[in-house]
Amino acid sequence: MYGAILGDMIGAPYEFDQGDKTKDFELFDKRKWVRYTDDTAMTIAIAKAIMTAGPGADEEKMKRAFVVCMQDIGNRYAEGEYGGHFSDWLRESNPQPYGSWGNGSAMRVSSIGWFYDSIERTREVAGWSAEVTHNHPEGVKGAESVAAAIFLLRNGHSKEDVKQYIIDEFGYDLSRTCDEIRPSYHHVESCQETVPEAITAFLEGTDFENCIRTAVSLGGDCDTLTCITGGLAEAYYGVPEAFRKECIDRLPDEFLEVLEEFDRMRG
Repeated sequence: MYGAILGDMIGAPYEFDQGDKTKDFELFDKRKWVRYTDDTAMTIAIAKAIMTAGPGADEEKMKRAFVVCMQDIGNRYAEGEYGGHFSDWLRESNPQPYGSWGNGSAMRVSSIGWFYDSIERTREVAGWSAEVTHNHPEGVKGAESVAAAIFLLRNGHSKEDVKQYIIDEFGYDLSRTCDEIRPSYHHVESCQETVPEAITAFLEGTDFENCIRTAVSLGGDCDTLTCITGGLAEAYYGVPEAFRKECIDRLPDEFLEVLEEFDRMRG
């Protein structure tokens, strides 16, 4: 999960099209707001939910854990950063899905790509994690595709393998290069216009850092896009120790405890 969280942190200062669409920037600029956002909070919540319910939990138990953990963490961390519908959902006593295709379903699933031994189970749980809020088919597709890509990458599949799987299974257009995407890309919060761009940034990246820089250079909903790219990059390249330390230094103790337990469960 460190890759996704680092992507969130590094992309956050450039959200809402505030960047210069360049790869040449200081990653941890002390003059900028380089810290976790709601993307990290929900990434942690999903991981905590799986560990609370148990990775083998059935749909009802797992979805209940997702709801409880997202509401608990969402109401205590990153307050004021969530979208309108999701903010309302966090406060409801009986929260129901609201048909969203927003990219929030895709940015929070990185841990799911690491928990399971089969791509079928990975996709199933990722779908459940989306359905408690983002139950539109595009919201579910976004979550499943990101988790599936992480699963494949951590199990040694090539970038080309993953690209073809995503095209075949999810129908995303991955034919454009980042140079083709960048000029007209803008802040947009749908899975349809975030997930393909994030995957493309990963596919073009040459190492973990380059993937992060490439994602940031696209602009748009930069913390979420780079969160997704970072999760993919970690599964393929790993996370440099210096980056991991920067991440740890910016997280509250409760989040670090979840990350430590996550690492223990993965063995």
